[in-house]
Amino acid sequence: MPFDMPKQQPRRGNMSRTTPAFCACALALGATLTAAAPATADDAYPSRPVTMIVPFAAGGTSDVIARLVAEQMGIALGQRVVNENMAGAGGSTALARAALATPDGYTIVIGNSGTNAAAYSIYPDIKYTPEDFAPIGLVAKTLPVITLKNDFPASTAAEFIAYAKAHPGSINLGHAGIGSSNYLICKGFAQAAGIDVTLVSYRGAAPALNDLMGGQIDGVCDAAASVTSAIQGGRVKGLVISSPTRLRTLPDVPTSAEAGLPEFQQQGWNGLFAPKQTPAPIIARLNAALRIAVASDSLQKRMDDLGSIPAAGEELSPAYVSALVPREVGKFRKLLGDAR
Repeated sequence: MPFDMPKQQPRRGNMSRTTPAFCACALALGATLTAAAPATADDAYPSRPVTMIVPFAAGGTSDVIARLVAEQMGIALGQRVVNENMAGAGGSTALARAALATPDGYTIVIGNSGTNAAAYSIYPDIKYTPEDFAPIGLVAKTLPVITLKNDFPASTAAEFIAYAKAHPGSINLGHAGIGSSNYLICKGFAQAAGIDVTLVSYRGAAPALNDLMGGQIDGVCDAAASVTSAIQGGRVKGLVISSPTRLRTLPDVPTSAEAGLPEFQQQGWNGLFAPKQTPAPIIARLNAALRIAVASDSLQKRMDDLGSIPAAGEELSPAYVSALVPREVGKFRKLLGDAR
């Protein structure tokens, strides 16, 4: 956000009376102002806390990852990074707000394959476009898990599919809202399994998981980061994970290939974005903080525990995300059609 320096009125009078001492003071003041101006715009950034908008309710995958990276980025920036949860419309409500934020680096947003790619194929009146954002970098890749309530009358993918085909439309699977990455997991799973299920929208993954543990719905479609603890604690049961290999933290949950569903490939991602026209030096500062955050031992260990894969190398660059988003948009337009 540009800063307007106060306009100085020209001095009137006999300029021939200006003394050498006055000239020296004026030159010193001018040098001070010249040096201070760039620092006010970029070098002094951030001078106050940064808000990271999270497009879903607290407790879901995006929220868990956002909290991890915000804590470490705050340390790197020397200012707190504060998470603000804003659920609604599969995350597009939050993205619309972020797109209109002042491009000064004090409002950023964590997005995913749903909010920043599939949403364009789902919501005809969406209030933002890919060009409304300046990518900061990828944070993590996520591995989807289909999770069921403990008393569901199936414990393997084959049993689940057989039950679903015998009871078309009767199984309720919860997700974080139409257009969310969880919604895409549900769609991809049902398509790969060739079954008819009823999808139930929530304002975030955490409320859906809470209802699953309470027995109000049959299952949820979510990333391992959100459901690992509940599976480990025996509160729900994992059916299948979309991953090339089993997770260390979920050794009893078979991969999609092992479960006979090799077409179930819905790996997701989370990335950081700023409003367009955010100054390049500020994007660079945020990207540097992101790299430090993702490389931290605490974040690496926590993501491993949760079954998420931290971004690495070129994935952390703005350029990588700039190329990733249009590819993802095209992929989901083929899968879902174009709501526009």
